Amino acid sequence: MKIEAILKILIVVATGALIWVASGTMYERVVGVGDSAPQFRVVTDSGQTVSRSDFGGKLLVLNFWATWCPPCIQELPSLDSFARQMKSKGVIVLGVSVDRNEQIYRQFLERAKISFLTARDPEAGISASYGTFKYPETYVISADGKVLEKFIGPENWTDPKIIERIERLL
Repeated sequence: MKIEAILKILIVVATGALIWVASGTMYERVVGVGDSAPQFRVVTDSGQTVSRSDFGGKLLVLNFWATWCPPCIQELPSLDSFARQMKSKGVIVLGVSVDRNEQIYRQFLERAKISFLTARDPEAGISASYGTFKYPETYVISADGKVLEKFIGPENWTDPKIIERIERLL
């Protein structure tokens, strides 16, 4: 009788612990303005390995996108123009694609002639660490790793209001 009671208690405790552990894994972190940006390491298409902390005092504009995402494709020309315009002011743009198909991705880059840093993260591990699952999504990250701005959806990066917002962060 005593052993049965102890076993029942152990089963209840084990079940409770299992539920507690499982519920903790279902939480998705969503990074917002004011949060510390998660660290990452990725190899750019030019072969350079970069991490969030490799931008030496510069403002990082981290854009998550994909070739199969029409709003992303719509946004890229203005983001490219923005990157060229803001480079001399200390702004670095890094576009991280979540494309799984490397051939389609490479063909797109060949046609698009994007001038900013690009990389492919086919497992979407970096964007997931930011809580990004819809594209495009862009984070403006300070030299000390804080998220200063977050843009959800496509933007016209040549809009004077956006440029002014970014310049105020420099």
